Amino acid sequence: MYMYMRQTPFHLVEMSPWPLIGSFSIFSMPVGLVLYLRIGSSSLLFFALLLTAAVAFLWWRDIVRESTFQGAHTSYVVSGLKLGVLLFIVSEVCFFFAFFWAYFHSSLAPSVDIGSVWPPIGISTLPTFSVPLLNTSVLLLSGVSVTWSHHAIEEGKFKNGGFGLLITVLLGFYFLLLQFGEYKETMFSIADSVYGSTFFMATGFHGLHVLVGATFLTVCLLRFYKFHFTTSHHVGFLAAAWYWHFVDVVWLFLYISIYWWGSYKYSLY
Repeated sequence: MYMYMRQTPFHLVEMSPWPLIGSFSIFSMPVGLVLYLRIGSSSLLFFALLLTAAVAFLWWRDIVRESTFQGAHTSYVVSGLKLGVLLFIVSEVCFFFAFFWAYFHSSLAPSVDIGSVWPPIGISTLPTFSVPLLNTSVLLLSGVSVTWSHHAIEEGKFKNGGFGLLITVLLGFYFLLLQFGEYKETMFSIADSVYGSTFFMATGFHGLHVLVGATFLTVCLLRFYKFHFTTSHHVGFLAAAWYWHFVDVVWLFLYISIYWWGSYKYSLY
């Protein structure tokens, strides 16, 4: 009798509908956003967001099952996943580099259209050492707690690891709450010159990344209490921790360049 034997350490995934449905739902989001902005119809945008969330949940469920219960994630697969996460973070660095480029391009040589001064005339910047500094402290503390959780898991101290992960999740959502309150207090909008555009685009997308990272860590917290992680196999948590450290570093650059350096008014003339 011929017996099938696996000849490769890599995981050959089964046929799945999620890539096709996911691409359709993600494509529908910008189309739905354009329809919402042009004619005020939010039906397609809401449907696309709901479908994307459902596909993400079901797709990640399948991956968790493959790694935790089927043992499909060998050391070779884990190495590939780590490389994929690193490349993804590099792409995110390039994404934020574009916002920093736009900000410094406009601030280092302010044009005549905004009065040749930065910040532009009429813009009241946020206090550097109030809520932005508190947000910085919150994110730095969350970076410490997620590192503590990581080392605790590797050392088999799962109680400390779960506690550190819980603190990180709470600090992440607290940061979003603080940023929401900050947006309500701003005296300018995204339509107020290039300063408002670059400010809200950079900090807003960073807030979106904090939301995504906090969601990643929340899923890891649920998996942690379901005993999905071991001292040697916790690549899902590792990926979330790397992503969270990236979010921390980006915020440091945002705080220094936009909230601190960019708050001092100066002119070219």
